[in-house]
Amino acid sequence: MSAIINEYLDNVRSNLRLDPPEEKEILSELATHIEDEVQELEKKGLREEEAVKTCIKFLGSAKSVARLIYEAHSQGTWQQALMAALPHVLFGLIFFLNWWQGIGPVLITLIAILITTVYGWWRGRSSWLFPWLGYSLLPVVAAGLSFLYLPTGFAWMAIIVYLPLALWLIVKAVKRTIKKDWVYMSLMLLPMPAIVGWLAVTTWTGDTDTGVWGHLAYYGPYIGASFLALAFGVMSFVRARRRWLKIGVLILTGMITLFLIVIYSWGQLSFISLLLLILLLISIFLVPALLENGARNGKWGKIFEHHPMS
Repeated sequence: MSAIINEYLDNVRSNLRLDPPEEKEILSELATHIEDEVQELEKKGLREEEAVKTCIKFLGSAKSVARLIYEAHSQGTWQQALMAALPHVLFGLIFFLNWWQGIGPVLITLIAILITTVYGWWRGRSSWLFPWLGYSLLPVVAAGLSFLYLPTGFAWMAIIVYLPLALWLIVKAVKRTIKKDWVYMSLMLLPMPAIVGWLAVTTWTGDTDTGVWGHLAYYGPYIGASFLALAFGVMSFVRARRRWLKIGVLILTGMITLFLIVIYSWGQLSFISLLLLILLLISIFLVPALLENGARNGKWGKIFEHHPMS
């Protein structure tokens, strides 16, 4: 295969942003197609280099070809969309129906999320895996917060054991999302502003008489509604073809979620809290984009050494 074809295929690969196995198969088919066309042109009397340039000119720029391939393969099925939205629906029902008051439904939901995440990771079902992956990190975050309530000596001992495991899980999750597209890391982190926002409303407000459990009982249906809004946004994301539309859907969903928190909390959020939530929402898009840019430019060393774009 000529150097011109290899360079063209590399340019297509750098703009595809699909799963590595799927990229490999598509690029193999594209290479075969180009070679067949070049052979046909050579039979018509063109020299090899001229035939290659003519074929590539006919195909179009690598960026436009990658965009067309992406749009043809990026849209998930309705089944995949429903599967991606399911963890949001489960958490929405827990609060909407006040199932959080019993440990059983919450524990069953967390176990189901962990099992489904492991299954999806093992089978490589990345079209719907990322929302599940985000929720599977919640026990890790909750475990870290629980150390605040331990005696000082025990807390430091627990942190020494906890931090390496937590960092390992986070790096694995980041590598899994970066290998596909930074947009999917944002999809994974999309519930975080809602979780932090409702945590602020239920635990950090000045009403000490009602208490956290009283706040949860009062805000439960509203919390559930915000998670169901996330579910609809995720379904729209999976069904969208164009990448810019996927990004737009995620941004709009995050904004709607924050809007629901502000409306339903009846002014319980301070201006500073709201500003921090907005910054958090911005960061779940900005940080993944910066991480991918660093991976592309080789700034992250061996952490992303298997990244297909590096």
